[in-house]
Formats: sequence, structure tokens, C-alpha cells
Amino acid sequence: MHVRTLTGGLAAAFLVSLSLTGGQAVAAAPQAVDASPAARVLTYDAAGSAEFRSAVDRGAAIWNESVDAVELRPAAAGQRANIRVLADNGWPRALPTTLGNGTVYIGRQAVDQGYNTIRISAHELGHILGLPDRKPGPCSSLMSGSTAGTACANPYPNTAEKAEVEGNFGGGLAVRVPAVRAGVIVD
Repeated sequence: MHVRTLTGGLAAAFLVSLSLTGGQAVAAAPQAVDASPAARVLTYDAAGSAEFRSAVDRGAAIWNESVDAVELRPAAAGQRANIRVLADNGWPRALPTTLGNGTVYIGRQAVDQGYNTIRISAHELGHILGLPDRKPGPCSSLMSGSTAGTACANPYPNTAEKAEVEGNFGGGLAVRVPAVRAGVIVD
């Protein structure tokens, strides 16, 4: 995850400089300041993701590296997860119930056609995080999904996608885009 704290070192240095130039200033000891609210933790259960388990874990890690406002963690044994991830023989899809909750299917049909499993995982998790499909689209857009083609292996959200997730979870300015429609999102 991104670094979330700032130190008061620059402010302290400024105050010391001010006092050396004849100004009156009292410098307090530098303290860490939390620059953003705590990330909202969402848990996922990938026990039913079969051969795609490592791709699901990597997709979650990519989101954790990319945004500050939300963190995806594997659910503990016996814990009810926000996100359930399953493997099936259909096309990949997400069924969001509310923001940060729902079911993801990593469909073997797309994998059999040559689509990248980590990109599929990150893309479908993006739907659970509130992102809609952006089709057609380039490989640089994670949410362009299958329209980027089988040669596209980019599993990372672009700047606008990151900003939208940050906004969805209260961690920054959101890029305004249409809301994800209720029900099934098929890619």
C-alpha cells in the first residue's frame, strides 16, 4: 500500500530557520501526521477459485499496491468474506451486491481463449470496487476487459480507475463516471 504518513520535519526546519533570522517561532518536536483516513478492509474468500487462487491473490495485491482507501485481505478461517471468488466453466463475471461486496467468477472460457488470469482477477475485483466496464478500450485500461484482446496482460488499473476507487471509498477525488449497473456485469 502507499505510504500514508507525513513527518513534520519540513515544518520544524522552517521554524528553526525563522528563529535564526530573527523571527519569533517555537518549534515543536516533529510528529507523524496521518495524511489519509484508514483504508477500508474488505475480505475475500478464494477457496472456491481452484486453479486460479494465485491469480486472485495477485489481483488483490495489485489493488492494494494501487490504492490507499481500500485494502483487500484473505478472509480468516470461519470469517464471512465481503467477496467470494469462484471458478467455473463460463465467462468471467462479477455480481456486486453493494460497494465492496459480491461474488466474482473466474471463468475458464476466457482463460481457454487465452486471456490472462491475473488481468481477469484484477478486472473482476475492480467491479466489486465499483468500477464499470469501459468497452471498447485499450490495454492500458484494466476495465476495458476482453476488448483489449488476448495479447493484453496488463493487470494494473490506470490513473482514472485508481482515482475512482479512491473516491468510491472516501480516499480522494473521484473521477465521475456512470455507476455500475445493478445485477450481473458480464465481461
